Amino acid sequence: MNYRGLITGRQRSSILSMITLLTLSMIAGCSQSNPNQGTIAEQSPPAQGTVSTPVAQGGKTKVVTTFLPIYLFTKAVAGNVADVEILVPPGTEVHEYQATPENVKAIATANVLVKNGLGLEGFLENTVKNAENSKLAEIDASIGIKPLNEISPIVKTAKEEDHDHAQGNPHVWLDPVLAKQEVTNIRDGLIAADPANKATYEANAAAYIKELESLNSEFKQTLQKTPNCTFITFHDAFPYLAKRYNLKQVAVVQIPEDQLSPTDVQNAVSAVKKYKVKALFSEPGVDNKLLTSLSKDLKLTLHPLDSLETGETDPQHYFKAMKANLQILETSCK
Repeated sequence: MNYRGLITGRQRSSILSMITLLTLSMIAGCSQSNPNQGTIAEQSPPAQGTVSTPVAQGGKTKVVTTFLPIYLFTKAVAGNVADVEILVPPGTEVHEYQATPENVKAIATANVLVKNGLGLEGFLENTVKNAENSKLAEIDASIGIKPLNEISPIVKTAKEEDHDHAQGNPHVWLDPVLAKQEVTNIRDGLIAADPANKATYEANAAAYIKELESLNSEFKQTLQKTPNCTFITFHDAFPYLAKRYNLKQVAVVQIPEDQLSPTDVQNAVSAVKKYKVKALFSEPGVDNKLLTSLSKDLKLTLHPLDSLETGETDPQHYFKAMKANLQILETSCK
């Protein structure tokens, strides 16, 4: 509708005055908001790969970790002064993990990446490359740890894809003494990346290491009562634990998770009988009918021994799970 023909005399003058006032008001409003907009505009856009969102939300260092044990150690050291995330969901097989777009995004916006190392996280190389984060600091938690190779025969009952342990067995976190070294490496890496919070990282790491020392003492005192305990496991995760506490892991029997043939079953039974063991160890949450049947045939109780690749994300879960492992070992080795 055209209102121009309806506006005459005093009405036109009044409306022009109102328009003038509104225009001045809008100009004043814009001049008040511009300083804030200018502050945002003056901030340099983050270079590709640097942290944007985490810093903007509170200035905390953003740390991504690979899988549960490394998350537990890193979170214990970082406390509340850094934001710590995990890439591989607990309970997911880390050896054969395939990275997701969310993983790439997480690394692209992180300050620090913490890994176990020793070739465990095979998915990382291409994921880090795709994230294109030139300022990412990487912490290898196993630096300075001498890796073990196979300490007992690996018995294959079927054609299974091997885990690549070319750099040695990576399961160092299951030895509380080596876990101390991992915590120390994580502490030093976080201090290098975020020196402003050095005191917090040092204090948190010291407290956690003290708990690890206490756990080591508990393992030593308990397991010295059952020397020469022989066991077979179905996951080659425990050589460091066995070596530390003079246990004898006499074989690792690799069995398929499904599609069992009669030959697979017979091979597994023969392998276990060969070594005349006291204990069979599987892992919590593994529902494998072959293992259950095997333990019944051999009249051996099948016990769960936790590799800590699944569980709670509270840093204290490490001690809870390891003490449960100790109870299992004590019971099984009598």
